[in-house]
Amino acid sequence: RLGQPFVVENRASANMVTGADACAKSPKDGHAMCALSSLSLAYNPLTISSLPYDAEKDFRPVINMFFLLEGLIAKAALPVNSVREVQALALARPGELNFGTLGPGSTTDISRQWLEEKWGAKITGIHYKGGSAVVQALAGGEIDFSRIGAYNALTLIRSGRVKRLALGGDKRSHLFPDVPTFEEAGLAGIPPSRPFWALFMPSGAPDAAVRRISTEFVLLFQEKSFQDFLDTQVVVTGTGTPEDLAALVRREREIAAQIVKKYNVPKQ
Repeated sequence: RLGQPFVVENRASANMVTGADACAKSPKDGHAMCALSSLSLAYNPLTISSLPYDAEKDFRPVINMFFLLEGLIAKAALPVNSVREVQALALARPGELNFGTLGPGSTTDISRQWLEEKWGAKITGIHYKGGSAVVQALAGGEIDFSRIGAYNALTLIRSGRVKRLALGGDKRSHLFPDVPTFEEAGLAGIPPSRPFWALFMPSGAPDAAVRRISTEFVLLFQEKSFQDFLDTQVVVTGTGTPEDLAALVRREREIAAQIVKKYNVPKQ
């Protein structure tokens, strides 16, 4: 559509700081854009004291791409087949079960704290630099379970190398109709509510570039072939306008502030 290639740079790090910082410091000519998550924009400012970017000032919203369907996923060797069985095991073996996270104060680590509170159990957090690293740790048996984007683990789930215990979303995924939703599994309210991945440009990018890219992405997401592709990735389409994305980020920040306060998450 744009008549030019995209060069993709993956900048993995705990809490997704590196990629957001690289985006903030990229050229403001409308040719640099980045995919940022709710963790980068809503939670990091509340949990990281030396954050190298300003989440409110350094980015221009372009378009929300999709919401993740996250799953509670366990290593294949864990002797459980349901969330209730994980809970029973955590209570029977206090502190022995470990949970993969994206770092202290991350949404995954807050999920661990939420489970500890809900179940009255002690669960040890093990921190990694990205979702793929967490999934590989599950596949290798390094950690017992985690809450992570299901798309990260699709191949491993289908091959039976990890176990899917529950998935986010309002209804069961047609890809995994036998897997209960968080609500069905007794995990209603586990934070964050609807983690998203959205497109941004560095603050100062031209209006024309923001509008053009936003419009093109809306058209892309309307294409049947791309819709079919997204349907295999365990995500829910977002899209909308730059203003819609800005409003979404504001709401997510309000929710993040409440969650961080409730669980007394200290700044690192």
